[in-house]
Amino acid sequence: MASMDLKSVTQPVGIVRMIATVLACVCFSLVASAGHIASSYWAWCMFSWCFCCFFTLLIVILEFTTVNAKLPFAWEDFTAAFAILACLLCLSTSIIYPAFFTCGTCKQQIGATVVSWVCLALYVGEVVLTRLRSTGQNNGFLSTIPGIMKILETFIACIIFTSMENAQYAGSPPMQWCVAVFSLCFIFAIVLVVLSLAQLTSFIPFSFDKITIVYNILATVMYMTAMVIWPLYSFSIGQSNSQLVPNKDKLVVVTVMAVFNVIVYTLDTIYGLRLVFFSFSLFL
Repeated sequence: MASMDLKSVTQPVGIVRMIATVLACVCFSLVASAGHIASSYWAWCMFSWCFCCFFTLLIVILEFTTVNAKLPFAWEDFTAAFAILACLLCLSTSIIYPAFFTCGTCKQQIGATVVSWVCLALYVGEVVLTRLRSTGQNNGFLSTIPGIMKILETFIACIIFTSMENAQYAGSPPMQWCVAVFSLCFIFAIVLVVLSLAQLTSFIPFSFDKITIVYNILATVMYMTAMVIWPLYSFSIGQSNSQLVPNKDKLVVVTVMAVFNVIVYTLDTIYGLRLVFFSFSLFL
């Protein structure tokens, strides 16, 4: 039977979460009241605030009712990973929304932007408090550097998907290869995160660390090809027929995000190789 844990909502982490929930809801409400805009970036901002609000509230409720202790996965690993993801989401919305949808006289939009930055600060505070809080439990995969890199890789992929339009790659095999690279790497990264969060890695008949390293190497190589192919073909298509590319700014965003993901995957690969071979040498 579930019991009530008042300490979960009176300690600093719980208070920060409740305030962040309210502020994320305020951002969502202000932007919704300003009117709908047919833009993937607008939809991304709305999704990010709604996602942060819902899951933060869910975490508060589950900890208050102590149901979190009965869940079949590493709870603290999940909450630490969510706090990092929420920071990335709020950072993206705090930059994207004012850049595309805010003007000098748009009071609701300016208010949403300011509140979004405050919400980002709260989630950063949650990350710091979570790191400082000692519970005696071992950190899970998502709380480690490779896990954080996996979160960052999937987040960047989401920004790429938000910036892509069908007109950018329709009828172009090289561009479709880039879309396939972004999609496959995103799917496999999500699978690795889910396996780690659900603590199912022990059921895999192979070394999970080695599987991750192989995936990172392949993803790095594939992203490198996309990093070269995407700007080479997308901007050449735009020059030959401007009607095929409705928004060149989004092409630039995809290119920049692809470069960032190449850097992250490269660092992830180097760290994984160093970790595995260093441990192996110590064992010898």
